Amino acid sequence: MSYATSGALSVQLLGPLRVWCHDDEIVIGPPKQKALLALLATHRGVVVRREEIVDALWGSEPPATAANAVHTYVAALRRALGPARSDRGSGEVLVTRSGGYELRLPVEAVDAALFVRQHEEARRLLAADRAEAGYERLGMALGLWHGDALAGVPGPFAAMERIRLREMRFAALEEWVGGMIATGRGEEAIVVLNWAIVQEPLREKLRYLLMLALYSCGRQAHALQVYGDTRTYLDKELGIGPGAELCSLHARILAGTVEGSPPARLPRQDRVPAQSKGWTGAAVASGVTPSHLPSRADIFVGRTAELRSVRQILTRDSPDRGRATPILAIDGAPGVGKSALALELAHDSLDRFPDGHLYADLGGTGDAPLSAFDALAQLLQSLGVERTSLPADLDGRVMLYRSLLHGKRMLVVLDDALGADQLKPLIPQGSACLVVTSRRPQRGLVVRYGAHRIGLKPLDLATATALLLALTGAGRGTDRLSALERLAELCGCLPLAIRITACRLLGDPYGAPERLAALYEDPAARLDLLTVDGDDDMSIRSVLTASYRNLSEEAARLFRTLCRVDPDEIGPLSSGRLVRTTVAEAASHLESLVDHGLLERVGPERYRLNGLVRIYGAERAEAQTQAMALRTTRKLPITQARMGVASAGARGGGRRLTQPPFKMAEFRPPYSQ
Repeated sequence: MSYATSGALSVQLLGPLRVWCHDDEIVIGPPKQKALLALLATHRGVVVRREEIVDALWGSEPPATAANAVHTYVAALRRALGPARSDRGSGEVLVTRSGGYELRLPVEAVDAALFVRQHEEARRLLAADRAEAGYERLGMALGLWHGDALAGVPGPFAAMERIRLREMRFAALEEWVGGMIATGRGEEAIVVLNWAIVQEPLREKLRYLLMLALYSCGRQAHALQVYGDTRTYLDKELGIGPGAELCSLHARILAGTVEGSPPARLPRQDRVPAQSKGWTGAAVASGVTPSHLPSRADIFVGRTAELRSVRQILTRDSPDRGRATPILAIDGAPGVGKSALALELAHDSLDRFPDGHLYADLGGTGDAPLSAFDALAQLLQSLGVERTSLPADLDGRVMLYRSLLHGKRMLVVLDDALGADQLKPLIPQGSACLVVTSRRPQRGLVVRYGAHRIGLKPLDLATATALLLALTGAGRGTDRLSALERLAELCGCLPLAIRITACRLLGDPYGAPERLAALYEDPAARLDLLTVDGDDDMSIRSVLTASYRNLSEEAARLFRTLCRVDPDEIGPLSSGRLVRTTVAEAASHLESLVDHGLLERVGPERYRLNGLVRIYGAERAEAQTQAMALRTTRKLPITQARMGVASAGARGGGRRLTQPPFKMAEFRPPYSQ
């Protein structure tokens, strides 16, 4: 039995060309073969002559082998679409007719044909005053789309058909959006229209509908802003102004005389109907308040000044709020407590963001940082977009993300960011607030968006000791206070190291701060102790390694040298002398070490190594020395042989040595066994 007789075969043209048999996808073959199938599917039930096929696939200048190629493509399509049949004779799906070929499939089996039929049915229903049924049918038609029609299919016919179907798609979308606005679903229409305008920026009807949708939601100022943006865009691109329809709507909004009042809203649905997702292929949750923040630390000590400055920023009543997104960029050394501070201030500010709270770990210091494309998938699913309905391209995901957050007071926390390329697509608009943590300073956010940067340093000794006291539950009057203070100092006052230390003290009923401090005094053992078995993220050595492996070769060499020598004063001049480079190059490498959290700036051209970082760097230096020594040892037999020849030549007054310095029988290379 062939695929056609089972009624299971379907051809998708409204997106990348794909063919299915039930849930199994059929491989069609090379691009020209796909172009042939697209042509036949578009003309299903009609005989397409061979001459028409050649023109559709190659245009006015086909190759001499075009006719033979068509025959080859038809034979291959028969095998793909009807694998149970032999190559001889016509298949039940692809039939040979006099002078051409016919693809026998019902309307329901070709999504482009089904879209056209449903669009026509919707218009008939609307003309018959059956608005609800008509708009539902439009939503079903738009739900068939999965991207640009015939994406990736070559040839003149595919290019023309792509334009025709795209025009029909946006005409249907305008009609459907108009129905959404008329039935009180203006907020959903705004999301759709923001995406559509990016795809068709010169289509004034879409901008008209966006102004109308914003006005229907009580957002008159935003509606007028759309008009201003449209006028600027058209003048820049075409040197013209908005059309009469847009100008008339603008004037009516200013005068408050838009026909009719916003209709009473329909009961909110839990989810936009699946058949209405065709505008980008995304079904969007409605009425969902996401709250995806991880838990804050159970005990948080210090960072008073940073928290105070953030609260002032979040509560600042600025007339520009709604235009510029408040961005807080937290950076600092490994283990300094960036994520803890971000979550502390996020949980402390929940009431300021009633529309929800999003979180994504971007994995910037890991082996596989999250791309902006994948991060948007996480964020959009948090906003209620179905996984199977996510836009297939980065621009589509960005526009949907920003549209869903438009006008919303939401908090977005992006932890462990890598850099600007990863972050820029994730920046929301308007009244949402963004909190970013990163090991490296995100100066681009400061320059481009006016972000407020918070550069964290290790805690001071008193605060670090207070944190260790709070974590271990010891009282301030304890006689072990001096030992706890020494432990905090040996931890470099880094919150991560202090928390690991507290875990060791609490997990060992016989442990004592004095004994653990004595163990920490040995640099060789300290990093081994500052780790949590089974959790690499909770290891001082692993978090430092994540920064070290991103250094340039020159910066890494300077880092190892500084940690091995441990000079009293670190600056460009002294560092340049240590590694025999210019002062300017040394200054650049020092700044790189600061950006990676492996060096702390303490003044103009003055730097300092944290104790734990110095121990780690000394380990790296020792490992590098041992690696070089091993490479030298492997080369030693050859080097000694050369030295023997040279010495003998010198003793012989430059005479040529006729005998080697070893007996040939004694020389046995390792691979001769």
